[in-house]
Amino acid sequence: MLLLILYGARLGGYLLIRELKNKAYNDKMKKEIKSGKNMKFFVKCCIWVAAALLYACQTCPVLFRIDNGFEADVMFIVGISIGFFGLLIESIADIQKSASKKKKPKRFVDKGLYRIVRCPNYFGELLIWTGIFVSGINIYSGVLQWIFAVVGYIGIVYVMFSGARRLEERQNRTYGSDPEYKKYSKKTPIMIPLIPLYSVLKFKWLVA
Repeated sequence: MLLLILYGARLGGYLLIRELKNKAYNDKMKKEIKSGKNMKFFVKCCIWVAAALLYACQTCPVLFRIDNGFEADVMFIVGISIGFFGLLIESIADIQKSASKKKKPKRFVDKGLYRIVRCPNYFGELLIWTGIFVSGINIYSGVLQWIFAVVGYIGIVYVMFSGARRLEERQNRTYGSDPEYKKYSKKTPIMIPLIPLYSVLKFKWLVA
């Protein structure tokens, strides 16, 4: 629960600071992302409910451990360690990106963790939810608990790779003519370090 609180506080704080201080980013995103003004209210409600259910499924391993009466054990320690490591990576990646953009706002980021993987913040988030899922593997009781936990984990993996695909599209539009970016994107994995997956554009089903 402490991991989830820190995750929420970090993400909320980062987004708030970005909204208040990064005018250039906000102006760019207004052009890149649809405002949703023309979206029907019913559709918006469906999206809100789906997002809430996804987060409920993602966090259910914590609730299942409490409800099933299990205390800390090996799987719990391993899972939470993975989660905290992911939170650290995500935080460092966001700090490095902000610092790099302040110095060179029109250049892509390839310093620090971005030398290893193009979306280290997404990779960090994947580790957080992988850790949460792993922490409950030995305590899930019954088919329903397994279904909720697996659906939550698969759902966030899908969301992260969809986000990576949208980011890749934006970066290709912005930096596609830059020889350095072309070289960087061809040799640096997009999501997971050491895994030779350099692009997800061909996976058109990754739409969120």
